[in-house]
Amino acid sequence: MRILLVEDHLKLARLLQKGLREEKIVADLAATGADGVWMATEQPYDVLVLDVMLPDVDGLEVCRRIRAVDPRTPVLMLTALGAVPDRIAGLDAGADDYLMKPFAFDELLARLRALARRGGVPRATELRVGDLCLDPVTRRVSRAGTTISLTGQEFTLLEAMARRVGEVLTREQLVHLAWDIAYEARSNVVDVCVKGLRDRIDRPFGRRSLETVRGLGYRLVADEP
Repeated sequence: MRILLVEDHLKLARLLQKGLREEKIVADLAATGADGVWMATEQPYDVLVLDVMLPDVDGLEVCRRIRAVDPRTPVLMLTALGAVPDRIAGLDAGADDYLMKPFAFDELLARLRALARRGGVPRATELRVGDLCLDPVTRRVSRAGTTISLTGQEFTLLEAMARRVGEVLTREQLVHLAWDIAYEARSNVVDVCVKGLRDRIDRPFGRRSLETVRGLGYRLVADEP
């Protein structure tokens, strides 16, 4: 399961992310409402978890903006506001469930699993870019029938680019899509990962599908023999 956690309290977000990872749940983090809207509409998730109190756009408005373009992905609202009108406001904004702070971690897990079972954005069973093939479920990659071994981070970055074929993505965008808010876009983590990908998906096959766009970022294109 992969979720998006929109929470500006970094310490809490990190604790939740660590606990979820131990339960085999990948949690991407966004610290602002604007980032939450962007990430939720750029990438498919099984569940969206939104804090109501955010520094820029409140969680209710974030939920409305997401619902304007994505009516299906389940949304769980987190809040310290426990009055009935507050809960109604969250549900009216498009949330599917509501969890009050402080909450038991086991209850959060139960609610996430229940929401995920309802189903959300349909996943493509396979992503193809020319003769490069990615399976998001099994996380397997092959090119022209040859299996390619990638690290977990390399696969996440490649998947993010494969879902946006031909689109130029800045380092900042790639950090948000493949890492989380703790990384800074000015670090070289993206460049290092791109080099690793080229060494695995391009050079052994004589291809140049992972392009550098000078001064802007990177893009993935179909490059067949």
